[in-house]
Amino acid sequence: MSLKDKYAVVGIGYTPQGRVLDRTALSFHLEAISNAIDDAGLKREDIDGLICYRHFPSLPGENDVTPYLVAHHAGLSPRMMSQEANCARSQLINALGWLDAGLCRNVVISYAHNPLSASGGFFGMGTDNYHNAVYGHFGAPAGYAMAARRAMHTFRTGPDTWKHIAVGQRKWANLNPAAFKHGEPLTFEDYFRTRWITEPFRLSDICLITNGGRACVVTSVERARDLRRPPAVIMGVGEHNPSTDINQSTFMAGPTGAKIAGETAFKMAGIGVTDVDACQIYDCFTYTVEITLQDYGFFKPGEGEDWFKDGTIAPGGRMPVNTSGGQLAEAYYMGLTQLTEAAMQLMGRCGDRQLGPATGTRTPQIILCSDNGNILQTHATTILRRL
Repeated sequence: MSLKDKYAVVGIGYTPQGRVLDRTALSFHLEAISNAIDDAGLKREDIDGLICYRHFPSLPGENDVTPYLVAHHAGLSPRMMSQEANCARSQLINALGWLDAGLCRNVVISYAHNPLSASGGFFGMGTDNYHNAVYGHFGAPAGYAMAARRAMHTFRTGPDTWKHIAVGQRKWANLNPAAFKHGEPLTFEDYFRTRWITEPFRLSDICLITNGGRACVVTSVERARDLRRPPAVIMGVGEHNPSTDINQSTFMAGPTGAKIAGETAFKMAGIGVTDVDACQIYDCFTYTVEITLQDYGFFKPGEGEDWFKDGTIAPGGRMPVNTSGGQLAEAYYMGLTQLTEAAMQLMGRCGDRQLGPATGTRTPQIILCSDNGNILQTHATTILRRL
């Protein structure tokens, strides 16, 4: 049974974001959830499903943030709850499953984290990485750098391609007052001047670390018609998990899980890449944007630099990408950064960065979103449209 056009995103919840210190992760969850429910025009008692996007170790002195804790403090009494323990990307698909099975009517998905409040460390630096550290491999940047370095040898890519991604997304961030990098322009020269983190990645190739929260409410299109906001309708979804670790991957440089996940979502939606007006791509690293769009079929291996040049993804470009600034320049909320921005664009609520005549782009009817984890080894695709 197809899920096409049956469910929609109907409310978005934002919090202060960036270097917002002296806040607990729980407080960000509660604020984002409350704002999303209100944005949808619903009440707390209307919410019967809760998904907390990712489980992180709590900072010293804070409670372990579980769905049970979040539901209790948010005043929710959900029938269904879940929380991903690691980098799985099934949150939205799980919510759709609950709705389609009749287990829930309205599901809220929430992400919150406060890593900048920690005195040291961040997720991805736990005991599971100690065996890699022996070889000088520390955390996620090294894993993605290994894949990107391989890609540089496998097909023509590298910093001359990635500079277009970093600069293009920064231009979008400078149209978004809430973006962490708002008011901080980036030129190609600036890009090459930023310091190395782990070659071939410079600081401008790597996503932000931010404090804050983000939430959205998902319900049926039928119910959405009676709510406060015009819905962002879900046309298609897909997922693929080709491996559990980059070290065991069959194709380190790609194709990633985006290939099969994208094919599944496009088939469900009944469209192709030429029907897409904009993309919100998981951008933990610039290379992730390139390989994802390549695996979706926007261009062939080795054609990335030519495809991205001349402002393709920037304001005024023919294929806008990450119009909030993305994780490189707005804020880091894993896949909710992309999903919520796509919904906001389709609702027509993005102000100066709104796609259409004001930004020299097409008024969006269909937007493609991606979510990625486990160093390119988990992937989810979502296609949304205007009602």
